[in-house]
Amino acid sequence: MQKATLCTSTAVLAAAMFAASAIMPARASSIDDEHYRLAVESISKGIEYLREQQNEDGSWSPEVGPAITALAVTVMLDQPNIGKDDPAVQKGIEYILSTVRDDGGIYSERTLPVYNTAISLSALSRVRGDPRVAEVIEKGEKYLRSLQYTGDREDPQGNRITEDHPYRGGFGYGRHGRPDGSNTQIAAQAFRDLGVDCEDPAFVELVRYTSRLQGIAENEMFGDQIVNDGGAIYATSLSSDHIGVPESRASPEAREIIEEGGEYNEPLQTYGSMTYAMFKTYIYAELDRDDVRVRSAYEWVRRNFTVDYNPGNPEDIKYNGYFYYLMTMGRALAAWGTEVRDTDGDVIHWQRELARELAERQEEDGSWVNMADRYMEGNPELVTCYALIALNNAIGREP
Repeated sequence: MQKATLCTSTAVLAAAMFAASAIMPARASSIDDEHYRLAVESISKGIEYLREQQNEDGSWSPEVGPAITALAVTVMLDQPNIGKDDPAVQKGIEYILSTVRDDGGIYSERTLPVYNTAISLSALSRVRGDPRVAEVIEKGEKYLRSLQYTGDREDPQGNRITEDHPYRGGFGYGRHGRPDGSNTQIAAQAFRDLGVDCEDPAFVELVRYTSRLQGIAENEMFGDQIVNDGGAIYATSLSSDHIGVPESRASPEAREIIEEGGEYNEPLQTYGSMTYAMFKTYIYAELDRDDVRVRSAYEWVRRNFTVDYNPGNPEDIKYNGYFYYLMTMGRALAAWGTEVRDTDGDVIHWQRELARELAERQEEDGSWVNMADRYMEGNPELVTCYALIALNNAIGREP
C-alpha cells in the first residue's frame, strides 16, 4: 500500500512549521568523498565475509530462526551491484521461505515470532515482485498485526488491553511476552518497508506504546518515573508479574531491587539504542516535527550524539547493544533527512563519524563483533549485518 497523501502533506507542513523553531530543517549534510570511499570499502569487505559464512541451506545463524538470514539478504539487496538473482541472495530467500508457517508467521519452532517475522518481511519487501513472495508478505503482515497488543487481546493475567493498559500498542518477542521498545521498533520497520500508511491503526497504536517509553512530562503514564531528558527506556513493564512497572536496561539495579520485593524510587535512565528506536518510529509515523515528543527526542540527540559507545548506559555496560545502537542511529538520522546540529550549533557529520568508526572496528576478515556480547552481539554474522545497515544508511543505500 502506498502512503496516503494526507500523511505526506502532514510531513511537509510540519517541516515548514519547524523552520521557525530552533530546529532548522536543511538538506542533510552529505558524506564527503574520503568517508564515502571508506564506507564503500568496508561494505564490500563485509559483504564478502557474509558470502563466506552462508550455510549450504542458504541460512546465516539459523539457530534463532530466519531473522539473521533476512538481515543478510537485506544488506545485500541494498547494494547497487547485487540483485535478486545473485546466488547468495536466492539461497537466502529460499531459506526464509522455507520457514513460513501455516499461521502466516515466518519463524522456526515458534522461536521469537515477532522478531523473525518482522525482519523477514523487511527483507522480502525488497523482492515483492516475486510471485512466491507476494502471498507470503500478505499473510505475514496479517500475522504480525495479530501479535500487537490491542483491544481484542488480554495480558497474561487475563486483563483486557484497554487504551490505558501499559501493553497497549506494543509488540513483544511473541504472542504472550510483555511488549518492549525493541520489538515494537522492529515491527515499525517492517510496516514502513511494506509501505503501510502512517495513519494505519497499527502505526497509531505502536506510537501510543512508544510514547510511553519517553522521558518527558507529557508522558502521563510514566513521565514521573523516567529521567525527563527526552530519551527512551526499554519497556512499560518489567515482566508479566510486574505489569506497569517500567524497565530501563540502563538502570539494571532497578530490576534486581524490584524482583527481590523492594521498591526502586529513582527515575529510570534513558539510553541511546532505545532513544533512536523511538525517534525512528516517530519519523516513520510522520508525527509533526513540532510535536513535543519529536522535539524532545531530537534535543536528546543533539546533546548525546556519539559513535563511541551506547550513551546513557552505565560505564561498565556502555558497550552493551553497541552495534544495534549504531544501526538504529543510522536508520533514524537517515530517515530524519535534515541537518542535525549539536547544542553549540555545529553540524553533526554523523555519516562521516559512522564510516570512520566502523572502518576502524572492522576485523581483518571483514566482520564486526562486539566483545560485550550481550544481546547476541558476540555473533559476528549478526553484528556484521548491523554494521552494514548503519553504513548503508550513511551513504544513502537503504531505501
